[in-house]
Amino acid sequence: MAILSKPAGIAMAAVVGIAVGTALGQSTPVLTGAASYGDWRSDAPGVRRRITPGDMPPAYATPSANRHPTIVARPDGAWPKAPPSFAVELFASGLDNPRLLRVAPGGDIFVAESRPGRIRVLRATNDAGTPEIHTFADGLDRPFGIAFWPPGGNPRYVYVADTDAVVRFPYRPGDLQPAGPTETIVAGLPRGGHWTRDVVFSEDGARMFVSVGSRSNDAEHSIAALWSSEEERADVLVFTPEGKDERIFATGLRNCVGMAVQPRTGELWCSTNERDGLGDDLPPDYVTRVREGAFYGWPWFYIGGNEDPRHPGERPDLRGRVTVPDVLVQPHSASLEMTFYDGAQFPLEYRGEAFAAFHGSWNRAKRTGYKVVRILLKDGQPTGEYEDFLTGFVVSDSRVWGRPVGVAVAHDGALLVSEDGNGTIWRVSYRGR
Repeated sequence: MAILSKPAGIAMAAVVGIAVGTALGQSTPVLTGAASYGDWRSDAPGVRRRITPGDMPPAYATPSANRHPTIVARPDGAWPKAPPSFAVELFASGLDNPRLLRVAPGGDIFVAESRPGRIRVLRATNDAGTPEIHTFADGLDRPFGIAFWPPGGNPRYVYVADTDAVVRFPYRPGDLQPAGPTETIVAGLPRGGHWTRDVVFSEDGARMFVSVGSRSNDAEHSIAALWSSEEERADVLVFTPEGKDERIFATGLRNCVGMAVQPRTGELWCSTNERDGLGDDLPPDYVTRVREGAFYGWPWFYIGGNEDPRHPGERPDLRGRVTVPDVLVQPHSASLEMTFYDGAQFPLEYRGEAFAAFHGSWNRAKRTGYKVVRILLKDGQPTGEYEDFLTGFVVSDSRVWGRPVGVAVAHDGALLVSEDGNGTIWRVSYRGR
């Protein structure tokens, strides 16, 4: 893992008290300080949070929990909850481990079923109808990322990121199967550990970004082992669309699971899972712009120049070079896919903002995540605040029925959300004026 940097840094601070503010000049209360952490019981559509580096507790303030959820069938009457004037419908069910979603220019919905190793295409006969489900490709190795190239309305290829490679399929809009043989574009991506790989293209289609998570939680072994097992990991890599000219775009991102390019600015964003084992409320996961050449801290530092206690004194030269992420979210939420809302159906204030799916915690005594949140922006810039948008997947402290993974904008402007607990996809539409 090479180290690229952009000067930044903060000092560790103690937890501050409970405070309430207003968001973007509106009257919506914002949970800040200790109140911003919370758990699933405080989740509800419209609840806003702002977590800052100064809100973080010391390492090991609480024991490291091991509370994997029990997945249950969706109880009778259980239904995801959205803000007023939004309707939530069950769009598809019976899928096997549906993960990332991407919508093709023609409106077909591509779904990565990672565990069985296939890509599905969902085609709705009308905007809200039950979709036809087709198998576009199978025999893949834990596929996750999906992208269409070149950008625009007439792509010629579908790219798929397997756990150890990026492959592409010849494609014409409307195809339900590849228009030609598979081609391996990038071979030999590192296997093991965090296995998801996302793939997205710059707005002009000239650069292909590929995210590769770390092999370990925190490179807990020796530095020598770190360099041998974490080479080209915890990074975002960049290639040409032909898989050439590989470079490291940014480093120190423990697991950038989902990527998106912001339409207004062309900036690359990552939805990132931070490390485990430091306590319930440390460190926050995050959703952030990813700067070329930036270093985000892993494994030696987190959220700025806060040294990981498992790596004392190992890299003091890097403390002041850590880029602080834009939007900190509740620790151990497991933020996965993200997308920018470019539709016209939702109210104007949603347009250009982002949504992120939280798969949910296991390394936290108070369960958190299991929801979709809205990342708030003002004039295209992140405010540091986020808002619960779709909740209701948790049954009790120990049981959940849904684990959101994928989030995408359908051609009619509805929001689509996949969850891999019960293998369903949900459609959220706006029914107000």
